[in-house]
Amino acid sequence: MYNKSAFTKEQQIARLKERGLLVPNEALAIKYLSHISYYRLGEYWYVMQSDKEQHIFKPNSTFEDVVALYNFDAELRLLLFDVIEKIEISLRTKLIYHLSLEIDPWWFQNSDLFVDTMAHAKTLAGLEEEITRSRSKDPTIKKHFKKHKDDKRFPPSWKTLEQTSFGTLSKLYGNLKHTIESKDVIAQELGAVNHTYLPSWLQSIAQIRNFCAHHSRLWNRNLPGTVKLLSKPPYPWIADKVNVPKQHEFIHLYVHMCLMKYMLNIIQPNNQFTPRLEALFHKYPNVDPNALGMKANWEKEPLWSYESDSQPCLPFKKSNK
Repeated sequence: MYNKSAFTKEQQIARLKERGLLVPNEALAIKYLSHISYYRLGEYWYVMQSDKEQHIFKPNSTFEDVVALYNFDAELRLLLFDVIEKIEISLRTKLIYHLSLEIDPWWFQNSDLFVDTMAHAKTLAGLEEEITRSRSKDPTIKKHFKKHKDDKRFPPSWKTLEQTSFGTLSKLYGNLKHTIESKDVIAQELGAVNHTYLPSWLQSIAQIRNFCAHHSRLWNRNLPGTVKLLSKPPYPWIADKVNVPKQHEFIHLYVHMCLMKYMLNIIQPNNQFTPRLEALFHKYPNVDPNALGMKANWEKEPLWSYESDSQPCLPFKKSNK
């Protein structure tokens, strides 16, 4: 039976010091433990322990190092969440646009368009829950049902799919039959050539988005998903073949960030992903890039280079008024 008792913040610090963690400023440590739980911080000091059974820390391990790792991870999640938002909005736009024109605005309800009808039924059930919640909160959905009381269908895709999650969008796309022309068109527009590769990219990004949304650790985390990589991507990728992550390295975050950057370069050519990620590593020099699977000189690869970041977007025309 589990028999560990709860500790006060002072007792938590005493325990850490007994195990060899240096805590020069106990007042500051107590302040941190008042806002970040001992258990959550434990995910960051675990790698600092030489004896993980007895929880004995390596020499010169400090509480400040733990907090630095925690803050790095928090800022990394914010950075990736911002990147993923742009990919999510682009995917949503393409699904709505292409499939509504190819099929009709209610394509997502048509089970004949999907490979796994059971999975599609679950997706629709989730969509129904989301729409039900939106009926009382979102003015567009509320107005739609008020105006179209006799229409028992979901609102059209441009209303319904604006209410759903990245995960649901990913499932809808991945489950589409390969005979649907839009499935390849969307893959091509996001640089994936055809429908073979894009579903795995979207699934991995949706999973990482959930970690970001729930404030879960990304640093030094083994990701369970896998991805399919193009042998000859049509857009700038990793030039040094040695630095292309191998399948056993897909558990690390780096390859997934590479795919995010690859798509982001298409969606927003003048993005600042590279300098923001570089700045994060400079801000926290004690963070080991290997914990994320980073490759040597990653920032110099065509995928990550500033040249691809500086491609100009089409300017807006200024009004004469």
